[in-house]
Amino acid sequence: MRGRMLLAALYCLLWSFQASVGQFPRACASSKNLMEKECCPKWRGDRSPCGQLSGRGSCQDVILSNAPSGPQFPFAGVDDRESWPSVFYNRTCQCFGNFMGFNCGDCKFGFGGRNCTERRLLVRRSIFDLSVPEKNKFLAYLTLAKHTTSPDYVIPIGTYGQMNNGSKPMFKDITIYDLFVWMHYYASRDTLLGGSEVWKNIDFAHEAPGFLPWHRVFLLLWEQEIQKLTGDENFTIPYWDWRDAENCDVCTDEYIGGRNPANPNLISPASVFSSWQIVCSRLDDYNSRQALCNGTPEGPLLRNPGNHDKARTPRLPSSEDVEFCLNLIHYDSGPMDKTANFSFRNTLEGFASPLTGIADAFRSSMHNGLHIYMNGTISQVQGSANDPLFLLHHAFVDSIFERWFRRYHPPQEVYPEANAPIGHNRDFYMVPFIPLYRNGDFFISSRDLGYDYSYLQEPDPVFFQDYIKSYLEQASRIWPWLLGAALLGSVLTAVLGGLTTLLCRRKRGQLPEEKQPLLMENEDYHNLLYQSHL
Repeated sequence: MRGRMLLAALYCLLWSFQASVGQFPRACASSKNLMEKECCPKWRGDRSPCGQLSGRGSCQDVILSNAPSGPQFPFAGVDDRESWPSVFYNRTCQCFGNFMGFNCGDCKFGFGGRNCTERRLLVRRSIFDLSVPEKNKFLAYLTLAKHTTSPDYVIPIGTYGQMNNGSKPMFKDITIYDLFVWMHYYASRDTLLGGSEVWKNIDFAHEAPGFLPWHRVFLLLWEQEIQKLTGDENFTIPYWDWRDAENCDVCTDEYIGGRNPANPNLISPASVFSSWQIVCSRLDDYNSRQALCNGTPEGPLLRNPGNHDKARTPRLPSSEDVEFCLNLIHYDSGPMDKTANFSFRNTLEGFASPLTGIADAFRSSMHNGLHIYMNGTISQVQGSANDPLFLLHHAFVDSIFERWFRRYHPPQEVYPEANAPIGHNRDFYMVPFIPLYRNGDFFISSRDLGYDYSYLQEPDPVFFQDYIKSYLEQASRIWPWLLGAALLGSVLTAVLGGLTTLLCRRKRGQLPEEKQPLLMENEDYHNLLYQSHL
C-alpha cells in the first residue's frame, strides 16, 4: 500500500513535465511535409529550421547508401521501410557538432549542458543494487511514461499508399511508453503485400547484424526521454543479470510484478503493472486487414514465467553460455541472418547454440531464450516491449555486447558494409527513427555514448583528465611558489635534523652504562618483526 501511495505521489508530482522522442515528429505529419518529403522542424530556441540561426544544424538532403542488401527480401518498392526514410522524407535536419534530435534541439548521447559541451558518463546498475527509493522512483517513471501523451511525436496508422501518397495524413497520438512499443513493432512487423498476402522473412531490428546497435539506440532514446519527462538528468535504465537464475527473481510485486493468485497468466493485483493495457500485439489481425497497429489497447499484460515450451528453451542462460559467446571473435558471419554459424551476434541473439555456435532452428537460447521463458506478452516479438521486463533484459544483453566490444576493440569495418539483410548494412539508417541513426555509428563502446555498466566499470583516462583539469591549471599558476616553499622546507628540515642529532649524541654519552640500549640477538629481531606484522 505504501509503495502504491509513493508511486501515486510521484506520478502527480511529475505529471506537469513533458518529453519527446519517437518516430514521426508531429511537426512533420502534415500533408505539406509528406508531399514535399521534408522534415526540418524549427528549434524552439531560435525558431529557425534545425536551429540554423544558432549554428545547431541545417536542412539537408538525406544521402542513402547504395550498398546491396542480402537476398532474404526479394522485393523492391513494396514496403515503406525500404531505404528509410525516403518513402516519407528525403530532407531532414543534419545536426552539427554535439547537437542531435529531429530539430537539433538535443545533445548527442554522452554530452549535456546548454551548448552540449559537457561530457557525461552515466552508470547503469543492477536493479537489485537500487535502494528502495530508487527502485520506487523507477517504477513511478514507467507509470508516468505509460500515461503521458507524447507532445512531439505521433504514429502513422496507415501506409504511405493508404495516405494517398501523403495527401491524406493518417496519424494518431500515443503515450511515451507505448510510442516505444510501437517503434519496436513497426521495425519487426511483416511486409504487407496487398490482399491477404504478407512477407514474414523481414525484420529491421532482429535476425541480422543490426540487432545489437538497434536495441542500443532504442534503450538510449528511451532513457533520454525519461530524463526529459521527469527532469532527472541522471536517470539510467537498470539491468537484470539473469545468468544462472533459476527463475524470474525480478517477477515479484516489489519489482515488476508477481503472479496473480487467481490467474497465473496475469500480473498480481498488488503490482502497478496489473492495470496496464498492452498495444501492438495482434500481428495476425493487422496482417489480415493489411493495417498497421494504431495503439488501441488490446488487453492486460501477460506473463507466466517457467510455464513455457521446455523442449525449445530448457533453461535460462548460464555464465558458461555468456563466456562462450564472448569467445566468438567474429561479430557476424555467412548470410548474416538467423542461420549464421560461429557468429557472436547470432549466438547472443539466441538463434545459435551457446555450446557450439551452430545455428539451431529448434532451440531458442540466450536473448531469445529469456523471451520464451517468460511465456507471455514479452514472448511475442512485435509486442514484447509492452512488458517493462524488456528494458531490464535488453540492458543486460547490451552489457554483454559491450563486454565483447571491449575484449576485441573491433574497428567499424568489422560491421558489414554490404550484403546484410535489408536495413542492416553499416551505412543504412535504422527503422523507424527520426532523427536518423546509422547502424555502424553505434558499433562503438558504450563509454563513447556516455554510459557504462556498474559491473564493467574501469578507469577512463579521458574523464579523469577532464575531472582534474581545473586542479592542474591552478597548480600550474602557483608552482613557482610551491617549489620555493619546498626548497626552504628542505633546508630547514636538514638544519633542525642536524642539531637534533648532535644534541642526542651528547646526551647519550652522559647516560650510565646500565641504561645503554643492548644490541638484539638475531633471533629476537626476527621475532619482533613477526609480531609487528601481526
